[in-house]
Amino acid sequence: MNWDAISFDWNQVRAFLATAEEGSFSGAARALKTTQPTIGRQISDLEAKLGVTLVERSVRGPKLTETGRELLDRVRAMGDMATLISIVATGKSQEVTGEVAVTATDLLSASILPGLMSPLREAAPGIRIRIVASSDVQNLTQREADIAIRHVRPVQPDLIARHVGDFRANLYAATAYLDRAGRPKTAHDIAAHDFVGNADPQRLMAPLHNMGVPVRADRFVMSSESGVVAWELVKAGYGVSMQPEVLGDSEPGVEKVLAEFPSLEFPIWLVTHRELQTSRRIRIVFDLLARGLSNAARGVSGQADEETNTTG
Repeated sequence: MNWDAISFDWNQVRAFLATAEEGSFSGAARALKTTQPTIGRQISDLEAKLGVTLVERSVRGPKLTETGRELLDRVRAMGDMATLISIVATGKSQEVTGEVAVTATDLLSASILPGLMSPLREAAPGIRIRIVASSDVQNLTQREADIAIRHVRPVQPDLIARHVGDFRANLYAATAYLDRAGRPKTAHDIAAHDFVGNADPQRLMAPLHNMGVPVRADRFVMSSESGVVAWELVKAGYGVSMQPEVLGDSEPGVEKVLAEFPSLEFPIWLVTHRELQTSRRIRIVFDLLARGLSNAARGVSGQADEETNTTG
């Protein structure tokens, strides 16, 4: 452990994190129950300690520098862990009780979410999770769920959204199917294969055409509105499908159709109501999901990004 490298003051880190989360020095001061000059001084001291500029000051308010944005995800993780340490140390994890409903697509709900729940069960066993497998954004705005995991940033007012990373997707097929139908040698060759997808093939055809795969609608021989069903159809050997790499690369009997075919990136947004600021159980689940999804995305494609109010 390099103790010299972690000699900065946690209060300074908190000031930086609160400023990034609240969007202003005054907002950070209110959140931390201190004064605006204190927040500014703590951030300046942190910058001096680290030897970098984290925040640009202007009349329009603070703006994170590139270095500040790069560090923000790491600082959020420190804040999440500090919260969990506080909960465990004070024995209050048992006191955080109640249900939190999380909504995500059926494929993400079945393949990704179960692996992210273990730390939550350990940190706050009193919280009950209800998973709503759906792609309908309305289930969040109509209060059918507390937290939503989505591939697009929501535009509804009064929601808080954090971009936690970008997953990558590629074309996959069952090894048995490729043994039978033949392995394409070029992107153009892929268009001659059978495809599996959702009920609207146009959603996939356009990006594939741009990537040199002139697939036609009649090549989609199997389809389903359910991502889980589509994935099962791929594994059963019915054809080619665009699937998350985190799923396709780990599935025995399934392989990329063309090793050098470029990946598609799709963002992962974690969305909740303004109650995030006041509900302890929602905040705990939100932070744990943010860290878990960010880690999963980073292992595939990069780092987490920003948290904003959708109204801003």
